Amino acid sequence: MSFSKELRQAANPIFEAILSHPFVEGIGKGHLPAESLIHYVKQDFEYLNTFMQIYGIAISRSTNREDIAMFSEQISFVLHSEVHPHNNFCQVANVRYEELQYEPLAPTAHHYTRHMIDVANKGTLAEILAVLLPCPWTYQVIGDYLYDKIKPDKAHRFYDWITFYRSGGEMRVTDQFCARLDELALLASEQEKERMKDHFIKSCQLEYAFWEMAYTVEKWPVQLIR
Repeated sequence: MSFSKELRQAANPIFEAILSHPFVEGIGKGHLPAESLIHYVKQDFEYLNTFMQIYGIAISRSTNREDIAMFSEQISFVLHSEVHPHNNFCQVANVRYEELQYEPLAPTAHHYTRHMIDVANKGTLAEILAVLLPCPWTYQVIGDYLYDKIKPDKAHRFYDWITFYRSGGEMRVTDQFCARLDELALLASEQEKERMKDHFIKSCQLEYAFWEMAYTVEKWPVQLIR
């Protein structure tokens, strides 16, 4: 069994929990509170800014042009393609995307981004891939699950979101990351592989927590008067 498949097997309970989360179920049913959609977009915009910064760190750790190209392509993908599912949520919530950008991070989003930045600053290229991989992988699994279960047509309110993230849509990074991670794992020590697994599992847990944060419109516990 490849290393990436071992990681996926270890995290399967988290993947299953994500698929049954009320936010994900709401995407399938075509109904979610506008405030949850808005909070998700606000937080994910900032989260993806951090994701691109970590791609930049990964480029600085890369020793061949193939890896540099892979991470550079993903920066371009976030900038130019991953705006489409955000716009789908904004259309349903009846808000302008530009109004939801550059918002302060909620506690869970703050924790998740700092987890990734910490690994990126201290870890190897393999560890960086491991900490990043749960994001595209869980989204692809969600897209496939909802597409197969709902079989949405273009009248479905979240058709664009579901078809964007399903296999065969615009998301192709998971296979690339898994293949490169498996190559690097062959050269990694047992200690490094344990760190990779720990990073991966934590990111999976935080993917679930991110959906919960959006659904409950999580805020910091003490609100200050501005």
